[in-house]
Amino acid sequence: MKVRVRAALPVAASLLTGVVAGTGYLLLHEPPGTAGPGRWAQVPPGIVGSAVPVPSDWPEPEGVADPFRTARPVVHGPPTRLRVATVGIDTELETLHLGAGGELVPPQGDARAGWYADGTAPGDIGPAVLAGHVDSKSGPAVFYRLREVDTGDRIEVTRGGRTVTFTVTATAWYPKSAFPTDRVYGPTPDRQLRLITCGGVFDRSLRSYRDNLVVYAVAG
Repeated sequence: MKVRVRAALPVAASLLTGVVAGTGYLLLHEPPGTAGPGRWAQVPPGIVGSAVPVPSDWPEPEGVADPFRTARPVVHGPPTRLRVATVGIDTELETLHLGAGGELVPPQGDARAGWYADGTAPGDIGPAVLAGHVDSKSGPAVFYRLREVDTGDRIEVTRGGRTVTFTVTATAWYPKSAFPTDRVYGPTPDRQLRLITCGGVFDRSLRSYRDNLVVYAVAG
């Protein structure tokens, strides 16, 4: 599976705009009008979810008084595992980066999902992105049942030996020709997660699916 990249991204602006499993590709680009130091000052319209309290099992940094429980959790290291018990997803996570040719290296094989490591880490403020294949010529892949996820389902991401829990707030299908980049990857004031795969009609001429499925979730 070849992965094409529209533009190289800085770490703070890592944005995925499409995932096509099996025979498709990922597209990466930075939405227009988002550059500059003020890009994190405002949440774009349509961002799913709102600020949520930090779970009680996340300790606050020593010496920091935070009566509103908004302190950044002490979670370190890359994410290593993803679980969505309601649909039977339990997968190790690969680390995804851009290759030497400016292409995003996809997960190896169909059995594991990947984390776009030049973006937000799950549990940090912002939208963390996990991507996986839906199927291949050999059959269903790791995110085949992602279409069955529903609002209120729990998502668990293991990071640094700890579990960061998210709650699904919405799911949406988008045509790749009109993918809402700002809505999916725009800055958020809280800790959010995006699970992305593809689906819909399979275009045999392009050897890819026409749509993307996006699962939105917030920490807590």
